[in-house]
Amino acid sequence: MAGRINDEDVKAVRDAVPIDAVVSEYLQLRNAGGGNLKGLCPFHDEKSPSFQVSPSKGFFHCFGCQEGGDTITFVMKIDHLTFSEAVERLAGQAGITLRYEEGGYNPAHQRGERIRLVEAHKIAAQWYAEQLATSPEADTGRAFLADRGFDQAAAQHFSVGYSPQGWDHLTRFLRGKGFSDKELLLSGLAQEGRRGPIDRFRGRLMWPIRDIGGDVVGFGARKLYEADNGPKYLNTPDTAIYKKSQVLYGIDLAKKDIAKASRAVVVEGYTDVMACHLAGVTTAIATCGTAFGGDHIKILRRLLMDNGSARVIFTFDGDAAGQKAALRAFEDDQKFAAETYIAIAPDGMDPCDLRLAKGDDAVADLVEPRTPLFEFALRQIVSRYDLDTPAGRASALDEAAPVVARIKNSGAQHEVAVQLAGMLGILDTQFVVKRIAQLARWARDRGGKGPAPDRPQRGGGAPQQYAASGHAGPRGPALNLRNPVFATERELLKLALQRPELVSPAFDAYGVDEFTAPPYAAVREAILEAGGAESGVEDPQGYLVRVREAAPDDAVRAMVTELAVEAIMLHRGVKGVDEVYAGAQLVTVRRRAVERRIRDITGRLTRLAGHGDPAELAAVQNELWVLQQYDRTLGAQGAAAL
Repeated sequence: MAGRINDEDVKAVRDAVPIDAVVSEYLQLRNAGGGNLKGLCPFHDEKSPSFQVSPSKGFFHCFGCQEGGDTITFVMKIDHLTFSEAVERLAGQAGITLRYEEGGYNPAHQRGERIRLVEAHKIAAQWYAEQLATSPEADTGRAFLADRGFDQAAAQHFSVGYSPQGWDHLTRFLRGKGFSDKELLLSGLAQEGRRGPIDRFRGRLMWPIRDIGGDVVGFGARKLYEADNGPKYLNTPDTAIYKKSQVLYGIDLAKKDIAKASRAVVVEGYTDVMACHLAGVTTAIATCGTAFGGDHIKILRRLLMDNGSARVIFTFDGDAAGQKAALRAFEDDQKFAAETYIAIAPDGMDPCDLRLAKGDDAVADLVEPRTPLFEFALRQIVSRYDLDTPAGRASALDEAAPVVARIKNSGAQHEVAVQLAGMLGILDTQFVVKRIAQLARWARDRGGKGPAPDRPQRGGGAPQQYAASGHAGPRGPALNLRNPVFATERELLKLALQRPELVSPAFDAYGVDEFTAPPYAAVREAILEAGGAESGVEDPQGYLVRVREAAPDDAVRAMVTELAVEAIMLHRGVKGVDEVYAGAQLVTVRRRAVERRIRDITGRLTRLAGHGDPAELAAVQNELWVLQQYDRTLGAQGAAAL
């Protein structure tokens, strides 16, 4: 058995490695006040950060799941290590030599299994890299990289290597380093042969796959020779340290920039990650031989910290397989608080080919003009039907509506339903909205979750489902305030109630339908009934009383009160609540309303094209032109154009 680590050495490890530095390797931390830092808990799924770190005390605690402890405890829990393994890892980072009692220190026999497997992979990665750099046999690998625009420096930056074609070159090398056959088989670096372990990877280009902490835990291997009967890409099998659904290639290089920029770019292959990083897109990562899924989302969410301005951009190939991958990603879209987009090169090239053909700037440009992922997914469905015919529009709606109905957040579902109506060219937007709401309600009923909450009817009293700030209402769920559309509408209503002088008189010209969340539409209508924001400037004392009295029921009155007392959320860099800030909220809400109307009219034009009355077509085209000009004016002049 391993000897017990000396207590003084354990204390030295705790003191030498700051807890915030360790935790920051796994999730994004932000200032929580009082010297503490906060982030999304890595030990349970949560949408708002309840995980706090105290650098001065050297402890962490989650107020959600109650996990807590010191630096060693964190490493034990996050990487499923024993106490000794965690201390050994931290000691290695700090350069501390540990002393063991009861028999002394024998690293070849006393380290835990995970530490041994990680060390084997580290040594293997170094050996593979040396083979690529120096072995004559690796000319094929070097040529493969050169043909794709990667020189020796690029290969070294990403630690790309080469596995020789012989049966057991790596196996014999690792045996010489003190690793047993059992460890080599458990690591996935070797597999059973007729006469014992042989190398799993032979005659292939090797990409080391690191976990978020930077340890090599597996490899991706690309076939180079026609005589190789194996798959084009061969990955490490699932082991004690490697689960392909829980790792992202390049995450070790990209994590800091992902957290800093609140943006991640998901590509499809190892060379695509290399191309993106070399082109300056240093937030690129890729899955490892599997579809992008829930465990990958958890990794990114901890880095993005569910920032309302966070972006995740998928760069799938433009072929049928890439489109299918995009639709799969859309199925998991609702697990993100970040906004998700898709970017496809006009000629369908992946980032690696694009960089080779058109240079670094083309790769950087690829991820800038983005299409929302939900819009891409729906357009792929809608494009299969003839929207010039009633039957075609009905069939497209039949296929697309269940996709939208799967969106869990009712506000986001409503917004996407409105956009779907525009894509289909269906003028009766409420028909599409109600159809999708009905499908969602049926799905919940079948799942045993009861009926969906009723939707408010203008003038007929609003149902009591208007809870916000994370608190559920009597008959419905809370609004997701990380939805940027809802967040901006909420900010504008708070300004109209708390600082009407900053938004009047422009606010009073806003229609109820410019507020997409039903609760906010009801509050907007109550303000209208009370005389508008301008009456709040003229008579501030009785303004809120009048708005509350104009509310149709208790739920809307409660929402008015909540918005009237809730702090206005200033973004980073904004100095205070002033006319500039208020103008930005006014413009954002109006431009989104204009964009929705443009989508509606575009869908109508699609329906009219070729078969509509020429006069009607000209009128619709003119309306579209006017709206587009207005949108450009708003973008250029801001609140001055209102």
